[in-house]
Amino acid sequence: MSIQEGTQEKIGFVFLSGAGLDSRIWSKVVDGLDYPYLMATYPRRQDSMESRKKLSLDDYVTHVKRQVDEWGPRRFVIVAHSLGGVIGLRLASERNDRLAGCISVGAAIPKNGGSFLSVLPFPQRMLISTIMRIIGTKPPESAIRAGLCGDLSAEQTTEIINGFTPEAIRVYTDRIKVSLPTVPTLYVKLTQDKEFSPSLQNKMISNLSPQWVRSLDTGHLPMLSDPDGLRAILEEFMINARS
Repeated sequence: MSIQEGTQEKIGFVFLSGAGLDSRIWSKVVDGLDYPYLMATYPRRQDSMESRKKLSLDDYVTHVKRQVDEWGPRRFVIVAHSLGGVIGLRLASERNDRLAGCISVGAAIPKNGGSFLSVLPFPQRMLISTIMRIIGTKPPESAIRAGLCGDLSAEQTTEIINGFTPEAIRVYTDRIKVSLPTVPTLYVKLTQDKEFSPSLQNKMISNLSPQWVRSLDTGHLPMLSDPDGLRAILEEFMINARS
C-alpha cells in the first residue's frame, strides 16, 4: 500500500490498477499531485498463483477497503483503470458515505448484475473465458505487448511484461449488484487503446452515464504514456466537482 502523507482535510484519490499491474504504475501521475493519495494493492500479490487462484471479487474488495479504512483522508475520489472499474464500483457502493467522486480511466463498467467479462462483445467473451480456463489469466507476452504496450517505450514494455501478475479468475467472472454512484463521475476515454477499443469504451460510458467525458490520445496505459495529461484531468475534475 502506497500512501502520501499530507493534509488530511483534503479530499484524496484512491487509485485502482488494471489486471496484472502493480500499484506503482500510478507513480508518475501522483508525482506532483497536490492531493493525498492511496495507490491500493490487490490481495496476496507476493504469493504463488496457486495460492491466489481461489480469491473472489469479494476478497479483492475487502483487501482494498481495509487499506482505505486505514488511510488518513475521510473523503476520497476513486480513480479506476480497466479491471479496476469493477472493483471500484463495489468500493463506491460499500464506502458511499466517504465517496466524493469516481473517475474511470479506460475502465470496465458493467451493468448492474454484470461482471468484467459481461462487458466484452460475445465472441471475445467466449474466447477469453475459454482461454482463462485452459491456461489461466496471464496473457501471452505477444498479447501484453500488443494490447497494453502499443505506445510505450521498450523499457516500459519490458517492465510491464516482466511484472505482470495473473489475477484470480473470479475477479473477472463474479457479478456485481450495485447501483451507479450518485457522486460526480468522469470517464477518461483512451482513443488509441488496443485493449479496450474506443467503441467498447463508448459502451462503458453509456453504462456509467458520467457527468463528464475527457479523451486522451493514448493506448491502454496513459499513466505511463501521458502521466502529465492524466494528472491534469484529475486536477480539473477536483475543480469541476466542487463548483
